[in-house]
Amino acid sequence: MSTRTAQGAKTLTRRYYTGKDVYKAETRKVFFERWIYAGRVSILDGPGSYFLREIESESIIILEGDDHEIHAHHNVCRHRGTRLLTEPEGRLSKSIQCRYHAWTYALDGSLIGAPFMDEVESFCQDAYPLKAVAVAVWEGCIFINLAEDPEPFERAFAPIIDKFGSWTMDELEIAHSISYEIPANWKLIFQNYSECYHCPSLHPILNKLTSFKNSSNDLEEGPFLGGPMRMSIEGGSMTMSGQTCAPSLGDLSGEELSCVQYYTVYPNMLLSLLPDYVLIHRIERLAPERSRVICDWLFHPSAMAAPDFDPSSAIEFWSVTNQQDWNVSALSQQGISSQAYTPGPYSELESIIAAWDREYLRSIGDV
Repeated sequence: MSTRTAQGAKTLTRRYYTGKDVYKAETRKVFFERWIYAGRVSILDGPGSYFLREIESESIIILEGDDHEIHAHHNVCRHRGTRLLTEPEGRLSKSIQCRYHAWTYALDGSLIGAPFMDEVESFCQDAYPLKAVAVAVWEGCIFINLAEDPEPFERAFAPIIDKFGSWTMDELEIAHSISYEIPANWKLIFQNYSECYHCPSLHPILNKLTSFKNSSNDLEEGPFLGGPMRMSIEGGSMTMSGQTCAPSLGDLSGEELSCVQYYTVYPNMLLSLLPDYVLIHRIERLAPERSRVICDWLFHPSAMAAPDFDPSSAIEFWSVTNQQDWNVSALSQQGISSQAYTPGPYSELESIIAAWDREYLRSIGDV
């Protein structure tokens, strides 16, 4: 049960939402060091299928290899640094070839062709594979880490590694996806998601389905924060009608069927688990005052194959809710950018934001 303490904390100062120096520090200390959610395994549909992810200056190729394992490589030719792939997703035949001088790499990143380099006496082909990026798969989600010596994924994710097994998330597929561009700092997206103090005034439909006082938190410190929120309709879900739009997932029982679970996964994932579907928000930074959020609705394939499958009520519900949140996040960015802004006190209903801020400040070394 949540202890609900904001510990007298206040909101962050303006520089954390507008400062270019802070943005650069985040890039170096957070997005180049932490495990970053990249997308679902189900995006890949066989050897050679790939997608790209951009993290500031870095472009990462994420693909399914001939061994059916997930591989991640820096999108940089080892010859003269040319970017190899430019399409955001696609399918490779059996290799990756640089268009500049035709250096060619196997799907596992090994160099298998370098024209005329056999004439260079000291050249060793095995010494020039694509630079690998650490990759891990958890509950059907792909994570990458750009650090030279990343923290082992199992240790980093220990608090939640087995927490959501009942939802069988690894079996789910994307039924619908929407991408939003928001004129607000990425932290405002997290902070908005982390409290329902705003729900009565901003989300009248949501507040009818889950009263803002019906929440508790079972993770209250660190990179994973959140907990369950009881729904008002027994056996319902977060949809426009309040009813489920698919059979219940996996092995859910008891409280899992009567609650929606809200969790933040630092630094770029929002995870909402419902009885009949899972919603994932993947957050991308674009600039200090601009973000992109990709929202995926996940359902079980058997539900999606049913003739009467209709997720529109869930999609519309979160489309409305998301837009309300993005609009107010943009207004928050505008206000924080004013010289009149000074940090204000968090309420006890905002204790998870205070905890999120502490994790954020620790991660960039500002403690």
